[in-house]
Amino acid sequence: MFDYSLAHWLTFFGAAFALEIAPGPDLLFIAAQTGRHGRGHGFAAMFGVWTGALVHVAATVLGLAAILARSAMAFSIIKYVGAAYLVWLGLQSLVSARRDADAADTPSALAAPSRRAAYRQGILVDLLNPKVALFFLAFIPQFVVDGAGPVTAQLALHGLLLFVVAGIIEPALIVVGDRLIRFLKGRRRLAAWAERGVGVIFIGLGARLAAAHR
Repeated sequence: MFDYSLAHWLTFFGAAFALEIAPGPDLLFIAAQTGRHGRGHGFAAMFGVWTGALVHVAATVLGLAAILARSAMAFSIIKYVGAAYLVWLGLQSLVSARRDADAADTPSALAAPSRRAAYRQGILVDLLNPKVALFFLAFIPQFVVDGAGPVTAQLALHGLLLFVVAGIIEPALIVVGDRLIRFLKGRRRLAAWAERGVGVIFIGLGARLAAAHR
Protein backbone atom coordinates (compact mmCIF):
# COMPACT_ATOMS: atom_id res chain seq x y z
CA MET A 1 0.00 0.00 0.00
CA PHE A 2 1.20 3.50 -0.90
CA ASP A 3 4.00 2.01 -2.99
CA TYR A 4 5.14 4.91 -5.18
CA SER A 5 8.26 5.52 -7.22
CA LEU A 6 10.82 8.22 -6.55
CA ALA A 7 9.73 9.95 -9.77
CA HIS A 8 6.17 10.04 -8.44
CA TRP A 9 7.19 11.85 -5.27
CA LEU A 10 9.54 14.24 -7.08
CA THR A 11 6.73 15.20 -9.46
CA PHE A 12 4.17 15.58 -6.70
CA PHE A 13 6.28 17.64 -4.30
CA GLY A 14 7.75 19.73 -7.13
CA ALA A 15 4.26 20.64 -8.33
CA ALA A 16 3.04 21.20 -4.76
CA PHE A 17 5.88 23.61 -3.93
CA ALA A 18 5.39 25.52 -7.20
CA LEU A 19 1.66 25.88 -6.56
CA GLU A 20 2.18 26.87 -2.93
CA ILE A 21 4.43 29.83 -3.72
CA ALA A 22 2.14 31.06 -6.51
CA PRO A 23 0.35 34.19 -5.24
CA GLY A 24 -3.37 33.80 -4.61
CA PRO A 25 -6.11 34.97 -2.21
CA ASP A 26 -5.08 32.53 0.55
CA LEU A 27 -1.41 33.48 0.59
CA LEU A 28 -2.20 37.18 0.22
CA PHE A 29 -4.64 37.05 3.13
CA ILE A 30 -2.08 35.38 5.39
CA ALA A 31 0.58 37.92 4.36
CA ALA A 32 -1.83 40.83 4.86
CA GLN A 33 -2.84 39.70 8.35
CA THR A 34 0.80 39.22 9.31
CA GLY A 35 1.91 42.55 7.90
CA ARG A 36 -1.04 44.36 9.43
CA HIS A 37 -1.17 42.85 12.93
CA GLY A 38 1.88 40.66 13.45
CA ARG A 39 2.86 37.02 13.72
CA GLY A 40 -0.05 35.89 15.90
CA HIS A 41 -2.67 37.07 13.43
CA GLY A 42 -0.66 35.58 10.57
CA PHE A 43 -0.72 32.14 12.14
CA ALA A 44 -4.41 32.49 12.99
CA ALA A 45 -5.13 33.34 9.34
CA MET A 46 -2.98 30.43 8.19
CA PHE A 47 -4.84 27.93 10.35
CA GLY A 48 -8.13 29.35 9.10
CA VAL A 49 -7.05 28.85 5.50
CA TRP A 50 -5.90 25.33 6.33
CA THR A 51 -9.27 24.56 7.90
CA GLY A 52 -11.03 25.66 4.73
CA ALA A 53 -8.58 23.67 2.59
CA LEU A 54 -9.17 20.58 4.74
CA VAL A 55 -12.88 20.83 3.90
CA HIS A 56 -11.98 20.96 0.20
CA VAL A 57 -9.73 17.90 0.53
CA ALA A 58 -12.49 16.00 2.34
CA ALA A 59 -14.95 17.01 -0.38
CA THR A 60 -12.56 15.73 -3.04
CA VAL A 61 -12.09 12.40 -1.26
CA LEU A 62 -15.85 12.00 -0.84
CA GLY A 63 -16.59 13.07 -4.42
CA LEU A 64 -18.52 16.20 -3.44
CA ALA A 65 -16.23 18.48 -5.44
CA ALA A 66 -17.39 16.69 -8.59
CA ILE A 67 -20.88 18.03 -7.93
CA LEU A 68 -19.52 21.57 -7.93
CA ALA A 69 -17.68 20.84 -11.17
CA ARG A 70 -20.88 19.64 -12.85
CA SER A 71 -23.31 22.22 -11.46
CA ALA A 72 -23.06 25.61 -13.15
CA MET A 73 -25.49 27.11 -10.63
CA ALA A 74 -23.56 25.90 -7.57
CA PHE A 75 -20.30 27.12 -9.07
CA SER A 76 -21.77 30.55 -9.88
CA ILE A 77 -23.32 31.03 -6.44
CA ILE A 78 -20.11 30.23 -4.58
CA LYS A 79 -18.07 32.18 -7.12
CA TYR A 80 -20.01 35.41 -6.73
CA VAL A 81 -20.23 35.15 -2.94
CA GLY A 82 -16.47 34.54 -2.81
CA ALA A 83 -15.77 37.42 -5.20
CA ALA A 84 -17.91 39.77 -3.11
CA TYR A 85 -16.06 38.67 0.03
CA LEU A 86 -12.67 39.35 -1.53
CA VAL A 87 -13.80 42.79 -2.68
CA TRP A 88 -15.10 43.48 0.83
CA LEU A 89 -11.71 42.52 2.28
CA GLY A 90 -10.08 44.85 -0.24
CA LEU A 91 -12.32 47.73 0.76
CA GLN A 92 -11.52 47.02 4.41
CA SER A 93 -7.83 47.32 3.57
CA LEU A 94 -8.39 50.66 1.84
CA VAL A 95 -10.29 51.96 4.87
CA SER A 96 -7.54 50.67 7.16
CA ALA A 97 -4.94 52.42 4.99
CA ARG A 98 -6.74 55.72 5.39
CA ARG A 99 -6.87 55.27 9.15
CA ASP A 100 -3.15 54.43 9.19
CA ALA A 101 -2.39 57.63 7.30
CA ASP A 102 -4.60 59.71 9.60
CA ALA A 103 -3.04 58.10 12.67
CA ALA A 104 0.53 58.77 11.61
CA ASP A 105 1.12 60.83 14.74
CA THR A 106 -0.85 58.54 17.07
CA PRO A 107 -0.10 54.91 16.09
CA SER A 108 -1.34 53.52 19.38
CA ALA A 109 -4.89 54.64 18.58
CA LEU A 110 -5.43 51.73 16.17
CA ALA A 111 -6.65 48.50 17.77
CA ALA A 112 -6.13 45.15 16.04
CA PRO A 113 -9.11 42.79 15.63
CA SER A 114 -9.02 39.46 17.42
CA ARG A 115 -7.04 36.51 16.16
CA ARG A 116 -10.26 34.53 16.18
CA ALA A 117 -11.63 36.94 13.58
CA ALA A 118 -8.54 36.38 11.43
CA TYR A 119 -9.06 32.62 11.75
CA ARG A 120 -12.73 32.86 10.71
CA GLN A 121 -11.88 35.11 7.78
CA GLY A 122 -9.19 32.67 6.65
CA ILE A 123 -11.75 29.87 6.55
CA LEU A 124 -14.12 31.98 4.43
CA VAL A 125 -11.39 33.15 2.04
CA ASP A 126 -10.63 29.52 1.23
CA LEU A 127 -14.12 28.02 1.36
CA LEU A 128 -15.74 30.71 -0.80
CA ASN A 129 -13.35 30.14 -3.69
CA PRO A 130 -14.82 27.38 -5.89
CA LYS A 131 -11.63 27.30 -7.96
CA VAL A 132 -9.85 25.88 -4.90
CA ALA A 133 -12.32 22.99 -4.85
CA LEU A 134 -11.82 22.42 -8.57
CA PHE A 135 -8.05 22.61 -8.09
CA PHE A 136 -8.10 19.78 -5.57
CA LEU A 137 -10.45 17.81 -7.82
CA ALA A 138 -8.12 18.22 -10.81
CA PHE A 139 -4.74 18.04 -9.06
CA ILE A 140 -4.89 15.25 -6.48
CA PRO A 141 -6.42 12.49 -8.67
CA GLN A 142 -3.48 12.80 -11.07
CA PHE A 143 -1.33 11.07 -8.46
CA VAL A 144 -3.56 8.06 -7.93
CA VAL A 145 -1.63 4.94 -8.97
CA ASP A 146 -3.18 1.57 -9.78
CA GLY A 147 -2.28 -1.00 -7.17
CA ALA A 148 -1.02 1.54 -4.62
CA GLY A 149 -4.08 1.21 -2.40
CA PRO A 150 -7.73 2.26 -2.26
CA VAL A 151 -8.43 5.39 -4.31
CA THR A 152 -9.96 7.25 -1.36
CA ALA A 153 -6.88 6.49 0.77
CA GLN A 154 -4.55 7.72 -1.96
CA LEU A 155 -6.58 10.90 -2.43
CA ALA A 156 -6.53 11.54 1.31
CA LEU A 157 -2.78 10.90 1.56
CA HIS A 158 -1.85 13.32 -1.22
CA GLY A 159 -4.33 15.91 0.02
CA LEU A 160 -2.83 15.82 3.51
CA LEU A 161 0.71 15.99 2.12
CA LEU A 162 -0.19 19.34 0.57
CA PHE A 163 -0.52 20.61 4.14
CA VAL A 164 3.02 19.40 4.83
CA VAL A 165 4.26 21.55 1.95
CA ALA A 166 2.21 24.49 3.20
CA GLY A 167 3.65 23.92 6.68
CA ILE A 168 7.16 24.37 5.30
CA ILE A 169 6.51 27.53 3.28
CA GLU A 170 3.79 29.54 5.00
CA PRO A 171 5.26 29.79 8.53
CA ALA A 172 8.48 31.12 6.98
CA LEU A 173 6.49 33.78 5.14
CA ILE A 174 4.75 34.72 8.38
CA VAL A 175 8.09 35.21 10.14
CA VAL A 176 9.29 37.44 7.30
CA GLY A 177 6.02 39.38 7.36
CA ASP A 178 6.33 39.87 11.11
CA ARG A 179 9.76 41.40 10.63
CA LEU A 180 8.30 43.66 7.97
CA ILE A 181 5.63 45.00 10.32
CA ARG A 182 8.31 45.72 12.89
CA PHE A 183 10.15 47.73 10.25
CA LEU A 184 6.99 49.61 9.34
CA LYS A 185 6.18 50.54 12.93
CA GLY A 186 6.63 54.25 13.22
CA ARG A 187 6.34 54.57 9.42
CA ARG A 188 2.56 54.80 9.26
CA ARG A 189 2.41 56.49 5.89
CA LEU A 190 4.56 53.80 4.28
CA ALA A 191 2.38 51.15 5.95
CA ALA A 192 -0.72 52.91 4.61
CA TRP A 193 0.55 52.70 1.03
CA ALA A 194 1.32 48.99 1.52
CA GLU A 195 -2.22 48.52 2.85
CA ARG A 196 -3.64 50.31 -0.18
CA GLY A 197 -1.72 47.93 -2.41
CA VAL A 198 -3.16 44.93 -0.57
CA GLY A 199 -6.66 46.40 -0.91
CA VAL A 200 -6.31 46.91 -4.65
CA ILE A 201 -4.97 43.37 -5.11
CA PHE A 202 -7.87 41.87 -3.13
CA ILE A 203 -10.39 43.80 -5.22
CA GLY A 204 -8.59 42.65 -8.38
CA LEU A 205 -8.68 39.03 -7.21
CA GLY A 206 -12.38 39.38 -6.46
CA ALA A 207 -13.03 40.75 -9.96
CA ARG A 208 -10.97 37.95 -11.51
CA LEU A 209 -12.90 35.33 -9.55
CA ALA A 210 -16.22 36.86 -10.61
CA ALA A 211 -15.13 36.55 -14.25
CA ALA A 212 -13.79 33.02 -13.86
CA HIS A 213 -15.27 30.01 -15.64
CA ARG A 214 -15.20 26.39 -14.55
